[in-house]
Amino acid sequence: MELRQLGKSDLKVTPVVFGAWAIGGWFWGGTDDAEAVTAIRAAVDAGINTIDTAPMYGFGHSEEIVGKALKGIRDKVIVATKCGLRWNRTDGDFHFVAQDEQNRSHRIYKVLKPDSIIEECELSLKRLNVDVIDLYQCHWPDTTTPIADTMGALMKLKEQGKIRAIGVSNFTPAMMRECLTTAPLASDQPKYSLLAREIEADVLPFCRENGIGVIVYSPLGQGLLTGKVTMDRQFAPGDLRVNTPWFQPQNRQRVLDALGRIRPIADAHRATLGQVAINWVINTPGVTSAIVGARNAAQVRENVHAAEFRLSEEEQSFIRSTFESLGKPI
Repeated sequence: MELRQLGKSDLKVTPVVFGAWAIGGWFWGGTDDAEAVTAIRAAVDAGINTIDTAPMYGFGHSEEIVGKALKGIRDKVIVATKCGLRWNRTDGDFHFVAQDEQNRSHRIYKVLKPDSIIEECELSLKRLNVDVIDLYQCHWPDTTTPIADTMGALMKLKEQGKIRAIGVSNFTPAMMRECLTTAPLASDQPKYSLLAREIEADVLPFCRENGIGVIVYSPLGQGLLTGKVTMDRQFAPGDLRVNTPWFQPQNRQRVLDALGRIRPIADAHRATLGQVAINWVINTPGVTSAIVGARNAAQVRENVHAAEFRLSEEEQSFIRSTFESLGKPI
């Protein structure tokens, strides 16, 4: 698989990144640790060189699984994790209430204070069982902490050799501009898919103009763009898709109809609908990579094929117009 320069950093990442949110279990109906480890190693064997995780994914569990999978192959992998979502501090921006796998309730806060970042980095290094984190990203902005303070702490970690590059996630262009006054940004991580194209208005242009890589999340619309989430699909309690607008019956049918209109393009490339959705994203100008989750080796192989063909300009345009016609969820 090709390698793409991540912004102005010295990191080179694959266009498809292994997303480790689902394997943490939290919000995705549990996980199988052994199968998750196998999936990560299958991804590396197939040419994916970047794994994206976060402490919040399973309250540390995803990072621990990634750490187990990295044994013996650390030199083949770019490890990307995050800081800034805390379930054991209350001194930042309140974010939401979450239940862990033991059904315990936690109030989640966005905290990017320097002491919290330093503490989180040490915890992540331990869970991942690595000496350095390749890409360390602020998970969400924290309005209670000056951005200069946050970036200062990240620069300190970089100077200490504990992280190689700094990234942000869910930051606005104004926030990123302020970050750049204190520290270089290798990347931003926003949501982007055929069903969520808001970043085209400002985030993508800003990142292109400032040499910031863009690693997008949710390119499959949490699985909806695979076409496999049919009208009879039921979700387990705790699955975040239960209350997501596009997954409601009246909206789900509209998405399935749109996918039906682009199916001939998928067939022409001997690809699945999901692979076409990913391919469309990773070949959008300004996008470096797309994070795609997988729970098992079979899903990994499907994700990898998404980077093995190229949509024509006409196909890209037709796919865009098809989904633009849907408007917003009802």
